[in-house]
Amino acid sequence: MASSAAGPRQRAAVIMNPIKKTDVDIRALVESACRDRGWEQPLWLETTKEDPGRGMAKEALAAGVDVVIAAGGDGTVRCVAAELAGTDTPLGLIPLGTGNLLARNLDIAVDDPAAAVAAALGGADRNIDVVHVTLDRALKGDVFLVMAGLGYDAALMGDTNDTLKDRVGWLAYIDAGIRNLPGKPVKSTIRLDGGKEISGYPRSVMGGNCGKIMGGLEIFPGARIDDGLLDIMTMAPKGRLGWLGVVAGLLRRGKGRGTSVEYYQCKEAEIFTQTPQEFEVDGDHLGQASHVAFRVDPGALRVRMPQGTKDPAILTDPEV
Repeated sequence: MASSAAGPRQRAAVIMNPIKKTDVDIRALVESACRDRGWEQPLWLETTKEDPGRGMAKEALAAGVDVVIAAGGDGTVRCVAAELAGTDTPLGLIPLGTGNLLARNLDIAVDDPAAAVAAALGGADRNIDVVHVTLDRALKGDVFLVMAGLGYDAALMGDTNDTLKDRVGWLAYIDAGIRNLPGKPVKSTIRLDGGKEISGYPRSVMGGNCGKIMGGLEIFPGARIDDGLLDIMTMAPKGRLGWLGVVAGLLRRGKGRGTSVEYYQCKEAEIFTQTPQEFEVDGDHLGQASHVAFRVDPGALRVRMPQGTKDPAILTDPEV
């Protein structure tokens, strides 16, 4: 929503997670960038423990701003995006978290706040998919933008030491991952698009909207964030060296005989487990569930990306 010289000036809202520490004065950086562009003073809103972003996003929308910028980690981004989905107001990102997975998949700088601010204010708008999640048939669901998981990966997220994460960053997930390797698979059934069913004993069932995580590893090879499809992955280690088979399956992208990793694609999926399992969305541990329903909402969220992005996770061209 560009303004003419005689028209109203544009305005950004910044929803910031105050517990995310940075060496850069984010407020000064954004205000300076807005002045340089002739924008109004930005609207500043801070998340709280009780409200990690949804209420602030509603306030920003009510104020009629031109872009809502989430300054924080993937949890902050997810909560803000849940309210922006289905509107014409774009989401900008200033990555301040440990993983910053959506930013990595959208080619937004995770270690250069000035570049992230420039993209949030002056980048290109593109529409991406949002995945709706319902646990145990609850009336109110949630959303994710990157990936969600039931089982091992969620246990890993829930068991990550926050103090260690503050000190060593994403390496803290390796510590939690090793500690949670022991465990028994649980009988599970996955129903794809209301029809085909896959049953087995996986340690983890994950849904992916895009594929890139830390270290450049692609958990969901070739996943596209705007193709209207959900990628499903199961990990089922077998025998004493089962996790080596999982690693091999990831490297082979689930191809080959006897792989411990399988991939599927769908628009909707349901997961049923014999006993409740840990569950997470975009790195946020949400507790346990024995039934999870996923539904893709194609192109529901407008995001602001750096101009000229050629990242393969995005299929569509920016708006002209």
